[in-house]
Amino acid sequence: MSERLTILPQPPLTHSLNKVSGAKTKANEGVFEQALARQMDNKVGFSRHAQDRMANRGISFSDSDLQRLNGAVDQVQAKGGRDSLVLMDNTALVVSVKNRQVVTVMDQAQLKDNVFTNIDSAIIA
Repeated sequence: MSERLTILPQPPLTHSLNKVSGAKTKANEGVFEQALARQMDNKVGFSRHAQDRMANRGISFSDSDLQRLNGAVDQVQAKGGRDSLVLMDNTALVVSVKNRQVVTVMDQAQLKDNVFTNIDSAIIA
């Protein structure tokens, strides 16, 4: 009773997973590309939360402000900082240095009586 077994090639597992999560893959594609571009340019980006805070509080940054922010993050990174409070003019930004991303933004009105936690460094830019 010698039966012959034939093994048919199977499609790659990733192919079948992409069918299930195709919508998520396309949605995350843009996020990945933005993060990659930011890492390649070495520029600081803004999280969705930070963007919402800026819109709600009427905060905006000029090109020179963004250059100052990038320089400040470079300095903190050189000193080994991971999560930093960056003070610029009348604005405070909490920045994930490793990800080069602003986590949240506050103006002078929100600074009063505010306690900043989970930071390991601060810089005045």
